[in-house]
Amino acid sequence: MTVNPQDNGSTPTPEELREQVEGTREKLGQTVEALAAKADVKAQAQEKAAQVRSQVQDKAAQALHLAQDKTPEPVREKAAQAKEQIAQAAAAVADKFQEKAPDPVLEKAYQAAESTRGNRGLLITGVAALAVFVLVRRRRRGR
Repeated sequence: MTVNPQDNGSTPTPEELREQVEGTREKLGQTVEALAAKADVKAQAQEKAAQVRSQVQDKAAQALHLAQDKTPEPVREKAAQAKEQIAQAAAAVADKFQEKAPDPVLEKAYQAAESTRGNRGLLITGVAALAVFVLVRRRRRGR
């Protein structure tokens, strides 16, 4: 590394040299941080996965809104009724399951439910994508 003398031709003072060394250390630290970030494959993969997940959720939401907009009102009402019936049936099954299932099985079911709650966005995206797929297939068969 070369030291630039002052304009007046004198050699740098010890204080000026310390400032130059400190500046060089700071730049070196920033360079090391940038290289470490590039080398952190796991963090890059997580960031990319988050971007992809966001894009998929956006696309699924758009597709869901499009499907809802194009679905006739009677079909939406029928779907709402079916949803209510399914919810009631699921509640009844869950009640019976809790009454009759052994404790270890209940514990595993609870863990699975907690895991699903943690990934609710992904689950909703998957269900929305499946709904769009089914609607598109039905529409194509109708033609």
